[in-house]
Amino acid sequence: MNHGTVAIALVQRQVMIIQACRSHARHDRWLDVYTYVPFGDRLFLASPVPYARIASSDLLAIFHFRTPTTDMIELSEQAYQEFMELNAKHRLKYENMWRRRKARRALSW
Repeated sequence: MNHGTVAIALVQRQVMIIQACRSHARHDRWLDVYTYVPFGDRLFLASPVPYARIASSDLLAIFHFRTPTTDMIELSEQAYQEFMELNAKHRLKYENMWRRRKARRALSW
């Protein structure tokens, strides 16, 4: 990832838009990134804790564009759709995990 590259990643178990703070090699295990939260339709603002170090395995998708700004990012329609799909998939995974755990607790009583 090059400096300024925008991607989707898991940050503290949440799907977020990230931007590389600096260039990283393919073999780097950790990435220094800026994090962004949804603000409106295709618009993302810097999160309350804008800097994070994430594992490279937490990357979900890398977009083929870079942006120099660090306070706000506007995604293309296609990139926004991909973000929404990955976010929904991740949320469904945790909802199903919660239902299974809740069902097991009900059976053990």
